[in-house]
Amino acid sequence: MTRLPDFADPDEVEAAFYEAFEAANLEAMMELWADDETITCVHPGGKRLVGLDEIRESWQQIFQSSMRLRFRITERRSLTDESIAVHSVEEEIEISGQEGVRAIVATTNIYVLTDAGWRIWMHHASNTSGDDEEAEEPEEKPTLH
Repeated sequence: MTRLPDFADPDEVEAAFYEAFEAANLEAMMELWADDETITCVHPGGKRLVGLDEIRESWQQIFQSSMRLRFRITERRSLTDESIAVHSVEEEIEISGQEGVRAIVATTNIYVLTDAGWRIWMHHASNTSGDDEEAEEPEEKPTLH
């Protein structure tokens, strides 16, 4: 049996989340989630997904696309206590192969301390209004995550 990585703090899990996302690595992504059927994920414009199976299927579909994304995290706010952490961030997303195309996604990540270290309990991402003057709007908005 493969031993899952122990994450010492929520920041380590968050960094691993975006690394797995950029690499489109499904196994690495799923190692980050708490082993709990109440885990929740909402992708921008998507429905609420609950449990490991639904969440795994959604990431598998996202990673099967040929679109690759790069993230820069800004506007980070966090609140942490002994067993739960809430991070509110803005994801500045660049789409590989589409020069100048950038999206801003408002995201809340919630982490819980488990016996195996910190893990993701919820990821909720929403498209923003796009009022950033630097962001160029593509004619057709791609599904980012």
